[in-house]
Amino acid sequence: MVGLTVLLLVGSVVMFFTKSVVVKMLPFDNKNEFQVVIDMPEGTTLERTAAVTQEIAQYLTTVPEVVDYQNYIGTSAPITFNGLVRHYDLRGGSNMADIQVNLLHKDERDIQSHGIAKQVRPEIQKIAKKYGANVKIIEVPPGPPVLSTLVAEIYGPNYKDQIKVANQVKGILESTTDIVDVDWMTEDNQTEYKLEVDKEKAMLNGIAPQQIVGNLTYLLKEYPVSNLYDENSNDNVGIVLSLDDQDKTSLQDIQNVKIKGSQGNMVSVSDLVKVKTDTLQKTIYRKDQKRVVYVTADMAGALESPVYAILGMNEKLQNMKLPKGYQVNELYMEQPTDESEFTVKWDGEWQITLEVFRDLGVAFLVVIVIIYMLIVGWFQNFKTPMVMMMAIPLSLIGIVFGHWLLGAFFTATSFIGMIALAGVMVRNSVLLIDFIEIRLNDGVALKQAIIEAGAVRTTPILLTTGAVVIGASIILFDPIFQGLAISLVFGAIVSTVLTLLVVPIIYYVTERKKWEK
Repeated sequence: MVGLTVLLLVGSVVMFFTKSVVVKMLPFDNKNEFQVVIDMPEGTTLERTAAVTQEIAQYLTTVPEVVDYQNYIGTSAPITFNGLVRHYDLRGGSNMADIQVNLLHKDERDIQSHGIAKQVRPEIQKIAKKYGANVKIIEVPPGPPVLSTLVAEIYGPNYKDQIKVANQVKGILESTTDIVDVDWMTEDNQTEYKLEVDKEKAMLNGIAPQQIVGNLTYLLKEYPVSNLYDENSNDNVGIVLSLDDQDKTSLQDIQNVKIKGSQGNMVSVSDLVKVKTDTLQKTIYRKDQKRVVYVTADMAGALESPVYAILGMNEKLQNMKLPKGYQVNELYMEQPTDESEFTVKWDGEWQITLEVFRDLGVAFLVVIVIIYMLIVGWFQNFKTPMVMMMAIPLSLIGIVFGHWLLGAFFTATSFIGMIALAGVMVRNSVLLIDFIEIRLNDGVALKQAIIEAGAVRTTPILLTTGAVVIGASIILFDPIFQGLAISLVFGAIVSTVLTLLVVPIIYYVTERKKWEK
């Protein structure tokens, strides 16, 4: 019996490594919305972005679960939880667009919002690929507040080389199974035109250089040149000079704008300026004063936990091409202390998962120590409390089996359920062993005392377990707290059965010499 129990316990632990039970911070929630984030190549016109956005939106109308949608082109969607934690509310530009998609209420559909997102992603990606766009399907995270599910932060001694390393990391993620929506926070080269005023020509035409700058600024930035008096308005109504979009789509259109000289002569901008071509400076991101290139990705498919995706990355990272004399380090918890070598630091949901499970593990150990000290204080014995606490690891068998049976993730709430269950399961052991020792002190033989303890204490133990199971089963189908319910329900049932069988056996083996004299 003991051998079989040990085998089951080892098998339960092995299921985490074989991915039969997947570890994840929190499961996917079932929301009534998701967001489509569109990034066209830099320099794309607003009209082009609008056309691609409309084509994606047109496809969304064919999805039965989609109720309606709103397109936001050139600007971000109204701030949501995603906008808050992933900074989507800061997005803006002619090459960017958001589609806010509203779904049927979760009570009126069978598929979870995550399932709908997985279902529409391939078709949307097909449209995106056709136009060279990067499109991401963004679900509202149940928590934690991270930039993305998978985030690789690339640090190094040289920013240009950091971008090259980041591009290779991006390629690795794109070729990894179950990783989707790969993107990076790096901009393509964009041509910058500098219009330098030829002061001599301008003055000969009776035009001040500042007049050229002012006129073009007012036209292109659409600043108010004056205010309209309106007695019914509380605020100033700006009078704006602007060109139609079709009249300012190219550099030539801007150069054709005419400016009036002091003599009433009209002169084209092209006659007054020299055009210099340059490359626009790119945005450089920093984290804690260190230059960083972000590579982001999401998980969707058979295995949707970032834990397993990252664990197999080390060998692939070591095979990357680096500048001569450099190597790449891999960090999981903290930033690099210096930037003399290239470093890939994994962030996002992975780091939160590590930190939460580490802290819960420490909390679990503290709970076990306190329970042990409490029982030692009561029984005045160091060995017997260890036998009683055998019920705690036995609950893991039921917990892992329950998660495997229901195909659920082992989440932070599952771990919390395991900690909560520890006290209940030890109580069952205490009930048994306390009765055994009472009967032993009455002079009853060891075997007989154990049999009587089982007969008398089984009913209250089963009642306690039944109360835990019934109470927890209410939240068994909640998407977020399902792990907690599975731990309490299956852990309590299996641990109770094994406690009634294994704990008396262990007690008999360890205490036989003491009581059978």
